[in-house]
Amino acid sequence: MFITLEPDKRSGKPCIRGLRITVTDILEYLAGGMTEAEILEEFPDLTIEDIRACYAFAAIRD
Repeated sequence: MFITLEPDKRSGKPCIRGLRITVTDILEYLAGGMTEAEILEEFPDLTIEDIRACYAFAAIRD
């Protein structure tokens, strides 16, 4: 499971694999002009599959 919801973590916002990085964080970085490669470099715990899961999560929530 790539996206998790935990009430005690980041106020229950959807996070990536239980990390403290939210889907919104990643989408905002992308919208701000960061590339996937830059995000992966900045957050070494993330994978390209995590970023793709953010896209998919956003698509079904819209």
